[in-house]
Amino acid sequence: MNLLARSKPSSPLAMLAALAPVAGFLAALIPEPAHAGHPATLALDELQGKKAQLSVIQNKFFLKSNRFEIAPVLGYIPNNDLVSVPVGGMFLAYHFSESFAAEASLLYGADTQIAGLKGLAKTLMQIGEDAEGFQQPIDRPALGAIFAARLAPVYGKINLLGEGVINFDFYGTVGVGLLVIHHELATNGADSSIELNDYEGEQGAFGPNPAVNLGVGFDFFLTQGIALKIDARSLIYLGKEPDYGVQDASGDANLGTRLYNSFITTGGVSIFIPKMKPRLSNF
Repeated sequence: MNLLARSKPSSPLAMLAALAPVAGFLAALIPEPAHAGHPATLALDELQGKKAQLSVIQNKFFLKSNRFEIAPVLGYIPNNDLVSVPVGGMFLAYHFSESFAAEASLLYGADTQIAGLKGLAKTLMQIGEDAEGFQQPIDRPALGAIFAARLAPVYGKINLLGEGVINFDFYGTVGVGLLVIHHELATNGADSSIELNDYEGEQGAFGPNPAVNLGVGFDFFLTQGIALKIDARSLIYLGKEPDYGVQDASGDANLGTRLYNSFITTGGVSIFIPKMKPRLSNF
C-alpha cells in the first residue's frame, strides 16, 4: 500500500487566482505611464471620480523652445537729465527651452544735438554764464552691443473683462556689453546762445566702455508667431567724472572715475521662427 498521497495538479484558473495578489503588488510599484497626463486619460479619470493632478496653467498657447526671436524695438533713455536720447535697435534671441534663451542686441542712440537739450542743461548754462571757462559736459549713449542670458520663470494669462485672454511671460536678462558714449561740451556763445562741441580730452569724442547689463521685460503673445515686447534694462559702466573746465594749481582737471547707469526702455514686436510645432499634450 502506497502511504504517500499523490497531489492533484492545480488547474490554470487556480494558479492565476494564487498569483493575483502578487501581480497587484508589482503593479503598484510600476510608475505611472507617460500618457497619464493625456487629455483622454484625464477625462477617463474624471468620469471615474479620480482627482486629476493638473498644472496651474492649462492649454499653453505659445511655445518658444528651439525657436529664434527677432525683435525690432524703439525706446528712450529716461534717466538722462541733460539731453533727450531716443533709441532704436534690434534684439535677436535663441530659445533653448521655454524658460531659457541666449540673446544678442544692438541699440542705437539718436544724436538730437542742441534741440535735445533738456531744461536742466539750459538752466545750468545760464548759472555758469558768468563763470570764465565754464563748460557743461553732455554725454549721450550712441551705440550699445549686448550679449545676455534670458530667464523667463513666469508664464501667465490675462482675462480682459471676459472678452479675451492674452498669454504673457515675464523675463529677466543678465549679461555684458560695450557702450559707446558720445562726449560733448556745452558752452555759452557770444550772443548767449548754447554751442555744442566734441570733447577733446583723453577719451576723445567717443568713449567705448565695457558695461554690465541687468534688465526685465514682458512678452504678450498675440499669435503663435508674434508677440508685443516691453523691455527695460540698465547698462552700468565706469567712466570719467564730468569736466566743468575747473583746473587745480598744476593746470590739471584732476578727474577721477565714477559709476554711470544708462537706463534704456524699449517696446517693439517679436517675431518667432520657425513655425511653432503642434502640441502633443496638455500644458
